Amino acid sequence: MAKMNLKDSETKKNLLRAFAGESQARNRYTIAAGKAKEQKLYVVQQVFLFTAEQEREHAEVFYKHLKELTGENLEIDGTYPIEGYDDTLSLLKAAKHDEYEEYGTVYPVFAKTAEEEGFLSVAASFRNIAEIEKIHGDRFDQFAVLMERNQLFETSREISYMCLSCGYIYTGTRVPEKCPVCSHDKGYFVRLEMAPFL
Repeated sequence: MAKMNLKDSETKKNLLRAFAGESQARNRYTIAAGKAKEQKLYVVQQVFLFTAEQEREHAEVFYKHLKELTGENLEIDGTYPIEGYDDTLSLLKAAKHDEYEEYGTVYPVFAKTAEEEGFLSVAASFRNIAEIEKIHGDRFDQFAVLMERNQLFETSREISYMCLSCGYIYTGTRVPEKCPVCSHDKGYFVRLEMAPFL
């Protein structure tokens, strides 16, 4: 099939929806990071901020696909979640849900439409970013499960944790209330196997 004119395509609308969605996700995660900080969960704050920056990059990818429409004002409709939870666990669960929805439903549909309209590079962007959203959902789920089980900072077996402030490695079943090197609160510790999220 020949490539459609972007201006007349459904792909244009989907790119705008995706750009708006990623932009809003970035802001939601930045707000969620603030809630985690209030609750002295620095490690979760960093997870939200790390993911927010990746959402910004996704928005930019979608925005670049719209370059040929520069100078135009375009109108779209869409639905976006309102997640004004005050507790970090609910924010992690909501973020997980949203990421899995983009991975499993939204972006595959957008990719199929783009492919049908002849926008193969756009379809590839939707598919590749969908896979990244699954990783985001898995990451949020991992932290939510640990929080729910009260295992974010303690376990039944000895494991290693890293202080995100100074890099100190602690091995034990429960992180110290304060890092013995930099005196930051226990909320700065992350399981060593999860440290690569930074």
